[in-house]
Amino acid sequence: APDTPVIDQAYSKLSNSITVEWRAVPGATSYMLTAEDGDSFVETLVKNSPGTVTGLKPATLYRVTVRSVNPGGKSQPSPFRKVKTVLAAPILSVHSPSRDSIAVSWRAVHMAAGFSVSLMRSDGVGRMLKQNTTNTSLIFTNLDPGTLYTIKAYAWNANGVPGDDFTYNQRTSPNAPVDVKLAFNSGALRAVVSWMPTEGALTYSVTVSSGLLELRCNTSSASCMLPSLQCSSEYHVSVTAHNDAGSSEPTDAVSLKTIPCAPVNISIEEDEPGHLLVSWSGVTLGHYYVVFVKSDDGLEVHCNTSHTQCHFQSDCGFTYFISVFAYNTAGQSPSGDVFNYTTAPCCPGDWRAVFTSADSVRLSWAPVRGADRYETRAAGGSGPGLLCRDTAPACALSALQCGTAYTVTVSSFSEARGTGTACAPRRVATAPCSPEIKNISKEGLSVISVQWQPNNEEATYVVTARGEAGLWHCTSTRNSCTLMDLPCGSAFSVSAIARSPAGQSLPSYSIPLETAPCCPKDMTLTQVSQSVTNISWSVGRGAQTYVTALESPEGQAKCHTLHTHCLLGCITCGTNYTVSLRAISETGLTSSCTYQGYSSSACCPTGVKLYRLSSNGIRVLWRAAAETMNYKAHLQGSKGNFSCTPSPGLSHCDITKIPCGDVYTVLVAPVTHKGPKLTFCPEKIYSVTCSGSSVGMVIYRGKSNAKHI
Repeated sequence: APDTPVIDQAYSKLSNSITVEWRAVPGATSYMLTAEDGDSFVETLVKNSPGTVTGLKPATLYRVTVRSVNPGGKSQPSPFRKVKTVLAAPILSVHSPSRDSIAVSWRAVHMAAGFSVSLMRSDGVGRMLKQNTTNTSLIFTNLDPGTLYTIKAYAWNANGVPGDDFTYNQRTSPNAPVDVKLAFNSGALRAVVSWMPTEGALTYSVTVSSGLLELRCNTSSASCMLPSLQCSSEYHVSVTAHNDAGSSEPTDAVSLKTIPCAPVNISIEEDEPGHLLVSWSGVTLGHYYVVFVKSDDGLEVHCNTSHTQCHFQSDCGFTYFISVFAYNTAGQSPSGDVFNYTTAPCCPGDWRAVFTSADSVRLSWAPVRGADRYETRAAGGSGPGLLCRDTAPACALSALQCGTAYTVTVSSFSEARGTGTACAPRRVATAPCSPEIKNISKEGLSVISVQWQPNNEEATYVVTARGEAGLWHCTSTRNSCTLMDLPCGSAFSVSAIARSPAGQSLPSYSIPLETAPCCPKDMTLTQVSQSVTNISWSVGRGAQTYVTALESPEGQAKCHTLHTHCLLGCITCGTNYTVSLRAISETGLTSSCTYQGYSSSACCPTGVKLYRLSSNGIRVLWRAAAETMNYKAHLQGSKGNFSCTPSPGLSHCDITKIPCGDVYTVLVAPVTHKGPKLTFCPEKIYSVTCSGSSVGMVIYRGKSNAKHI
């Protein structure tokens, strides 16, 4: 075992340890330090000197020994030394009761005669403050707010030996923030609060209060966002700085007025056509209002007012989109509901009426703005009113009563509005009713009287006779009129119409009318024999058959034929006749026609004979039918034609030179004032022979061949 070491010195610098110094012992590999207080001991193995025994009690007297150790064993303990551990450090309780003070307190330390407490800014700025006291608390004042201070404290014993020290860092509470500013975001209804950073503040709290409502925002920066604020509200905002020492006083409250809420109870009404009244309830914190009215054609107008209503001009048939905003110094209120208001559709007042038939009228108009459908009503007449509904800007009213004035109203309807606009009624009058012809009578040869049943007021009636010959008219405001100068032999269709300022009626039912046939303009009478006369005439328009007659005191000759000529027999020669003709139509209408009188030709002589007079002469002899009649004899032969005229009162005449040896046709006919000879008197044939160069025998050969009539 090694030798026993000798302690040079032993001392206590900490309340829980004693440090021992000794001279080294040869051969010793380590040393065993032992500290005893009578109740307990503590051993510590160390390598060399100095060595420290720890785990001791403060302010306690220990006996300290050292033994050297090697593999061979331990030496005897060295002579002991008495050493007392120093006082324990006071355990501080520190806080900052105000922004410029720090309060320090501690519990009493065993065996302590007094205490020493020092304070200094942790950043080394400024001087250190130190206080000695026998109390267990003290306060440092006039400190910098929000500043970190280092506090050191220890106790000393009756001999003035200081014990362990205790170090504590403490910050003073901060100042209240300054330069508090509010930035309000009206669109998002939030605000940003900012301030100048405060020395020593670790965090900040922003308090926002409005009545019973209180919001709080905590942050470590110099600003804070306040979300979800309420419109039309006034908030009081204050900021408090905080650190581990405490809190500052809150700043003076800053007032924050948010944007007003969107106006409510918006009503829109058309107090009169063309004027919109928009009204709403007043809004808290609303200084003034702006109403925007945008029509569906894109045009927008607005009204700026401090009242709760606005007037706007409006047009028919428009849909207006209306928004109301409230304003104050914070900005514009949120967008509220967008209301739409559709004005009544425009009135189709320019409609025109066109009659498509006597009892139907088509109404048409230009489409009007805002109209989804139209309704047309017609009131008048004895029946129920007429109603027409259509989406097209036109309507046809049918089954109208003739000669009636209707009150027509056209209305436009809007589905969006649910109501319509009735235009001012207009009067539409139908054409007069068709007249009914009651009677047609003949007043004269070409005069027809037409009567009808008048069934209209203030109407003019026009009667028309229509035929191939043309048109004939007569006009009257009463119940009859007369058609004049109708042509003969014509067929007509007679109808009547009524006219008024409203128009013209349908024609009445047509009634056929036939005028008597025309008398032939030309008539020719030709006597073909003494007792037969041929009568011919021109066509009489409208006539189908004709009855001709020659009348004299001696008797009558009559003929009924389909043709335009006729042979009348039993004519007495040399007689004056009256000539008449009746033209008869298909339906039996008759026209009696009278012509110039007719005289039959003079009677032909009888007993015509031929005698030889001399060598070259011939005498023609006859019996006259009347003493006053003049005759002329004609001889026609191959060698020539010869004639002679007797002296007045004689019934013979002579031809002094006539060639013999020829056959002659002899005709004696009366001479008329018309000049040409009659050819229907009987002709006789004689042969005149020659006796030498003179006329020989005259031989009767008979009559000439009869002519066919």
